[in-house]
Amino acid sequence: MVRIRIFEEEAGKLMENGKVPGALHLYVGQEAVAAGVMVNLNDDDQITSTHRGHGHLVAKGGEFKPMYAELFGRSTGYCKGKGGSMHISNLDVGMLGANGIVGAGPPIAVGAGFSNKYRGTKQVAATFFGDGASNEGAFHEAANMAALYKLPVLFVCENNGYGEYTSQANHQAIKDVADRAAGYGMPGVIADGMDAVAVYEATAEAVARARSGGGPTLLEFKTYRFYDHVGVRGMGMAYRTDEEVAAWKKRDPIVLLEERMASLGVMSREEAKAVHERVKTDAAEGIAFAEASPFPTPDQLTEDVYYVR
Repeated sequence: MVRIRIFEEEAGKLMENGKVPGALHLYVGQEAVAAGVMVNLNDDDQITSTHRGHGHLVAKGGEFKPMYAELFGRSTGYCKGKGGSMHISNLDVGMLGANGIVGAGPPIAVGAGFSNKYRGTKQVAATFFGDGASNEGAFHEAANMAALYKLPVLFVCENNGYGEYTSQANHQAIKDVADRAAGYGMPGVIADGMDAVAVYEATAEAVARARSGGGPTLLEFKTYRFYDHVGVRGMGMAYRTDEEVAAWKKRDPIVLLEERMASLGVMSREEAKAVHERVKTDAAEGIAFAEASPFPTPDQLTEDVYYVR
């Protein structure tokens, strides 16, 4: 969680200072979901991500140097500088890709889940998406097929209350996305997305069910993004109040977990602070590596873009 937070905080500064091209959709505030889910997955389990995908890749094992290099568009990035923020991926850790198309991840995860079942592996595919994406046809088609064939798929809804700038109440008539699970014949589970332990426990049951042949589960984690839809300062659109943001920040998932660990004697505040300092060093080294890396050359433009027999 700390690695996600610091990676994103530094990435936000780079975007605001014009050092990285394009738009970044930061994951700050939602770290408990990625961490709580991913700690239940094995290295060879697959995930699909969203336009807000840095946190998912960090939690799945992504390294800072190739991640920052990808944001800078450098040839040392995970996608050799051709994917950028919204299409970053690393197949070596089972990350099938972030995706700039809302709702595009679930069908990809269902394909991976079908392959896992067909090949007789115990691998699980998890797809992350938001409350807005649960309105897309692709989500419903994927949920139907996954339930029909009892595929080992986790549908992980990160319900942060907004589809871009539209509140959930203004884009769907339900409060709980998990209610939609019943329409496809799969369990729908709701948990506190600001509580890493709650996310971990809910996901553990869903993963066990998927690996044992029980089929998919729709997990809905109630969470919140601390920054705007895009970047840190955002687009200047007034769609949520300062009071609402402040109230959610009081439930910062990292602060909550560190307080819990300190009270249980698992990790002291000094030890937690040392973790933050080590990660800041990793981030600084990752940014320096990215800035010193070369851009792809024009003759590399189509390399790794098209399949060549």
